[in-house]
Amino acid sequence: MDLANRVKGIKPSPTLAITAKAKQMKADGLDVVGFGAGEPDFDTPDNIKEVAIKALRDGMTKYTPVPGTNEAKDAIIRKLKRDQGLEYGRGNIIISCGAKHTLYNVAQALFQEGDEVIIPAPYWVSYPDQVILASAEPVIVQTTEENGFRVTVDDLEKATTDRTRALVINSPSNPTGAGYTRKQLEKIADFVINRDLIVISDDIYEMLIYDDFEFTSIAQLPGMQERTILVNGLSKAYSMTGWRIGYSAASEALTSAMTKIQSQSTSNPVSFVMPAVVEALDGPQDFITMMLEQFDKRRLYIVDRLNSMHGVSCFTPIGAFYVFPNFSGLYERSFSGKKIENSNGFADYLLDEAKVAIVPGIAFGADEFARLSYASSMENIIEGLDRIEAAIAALE
Repeated sequence: MDLANRVKGIKPSPTLAITAKAKQMKADGLDVVGFGAGEPDFDTPDNIKEVAIKALRDGMTKYTPVPGTNEAKDAIIRKLKRDQGLEYGRGNIIISCGAKHTLYNVAQALFQEGDEVIIPAPYWVSYPDQVILASAEPVIVQTTEENGFRVTVDDLEKATTDRTRALVINSPSNPTGAGYTRKQLEKIADFVINRDLIVISDDIYEMLIYDDFEFTSIAQLPGMQERTILVNGLSKAYSMTGWRIGYSAASEALTSAMTKIQSQSTSNPVSFVMPAVVEALDGPQDFITMMLEQFDKRRLYIVDRLNSMHGVSCFTPIGAFYVFPNFSGLYERSFSGKKIENSNGFADYLLDEAKVAIVPGIAFGADEFARLSYASSMENIIEGLDRIEAAIAALE
């Protein structure tokens, strides 16, 4: 059976693949320490769970409107007004089955053959493939550890053509944990306006920030709300990855188009989760404070440990729950006569020899690096880093 060409151009999610492999190894009785998971290790707060349980018991088990219930959309509208000072109406909001689904809807509604979409690297693994699935072309712009993994206007100028349609901004970033200050975003916003571009602003990690970093969504800047598709969700801040709730705030025309697409795919988000959206956004927020305190301790520890290892350097993230260390100083070394040539080789070495799972940087468009999630207990982090340090010492 011949498959469609669009399938041949995309790859399976490497982060999910690494996590699945590590889980299978554990199920087989192997002692594996996993740094792959892109989800908090804390349970969803009880108040959110109880609201969903009550909705189930009350019979909220049928289809909702395609873009979600009005009550849930209103909670999102209140959140965006409260936290970002942005005014939206119900016609600007669509709730989807996770922020990944939201981004897929955006790409399907906006892009077509001949369009180019600028994606700064390191990037979240799904951005390029979702652009490809929309028959458009991802244009990858490399950033560096030295400039804080942030794209500059000069970088954007060199990458922009008359076919450029949009720019993806992810701040704080997966995989680097880097973020853009308001001043840095203002320069990008001026460029976007002058070039008449659209920005897809993935704000999913906005609440997970450290060191007094102040989050700004590019949609908050003058002239940018109307040309920004703001994407967010509940997965990270409220530890609700499996609940699959993402949303976007955009123009009514684009939201209407995305609603049509969603009506022919998932039909709607999960019905009994809608009241939980309201509870998460309007209810107590102390869970986030608790989670951030734990993440921050782990962040500082893992950065310090990695930077102390021979041949390794590690950028200090200001957001999310990942570190993105540079392991390229270890490439060309060997173990038992087998040379490590790239991030895939190093990740394979750690998994096979040290029973530690990391995600190779090539999956994020940066082969010198690898992603480690510190959304794991401190005990696991210490054990995993001990194993990585020992594995590095064993290299010839």
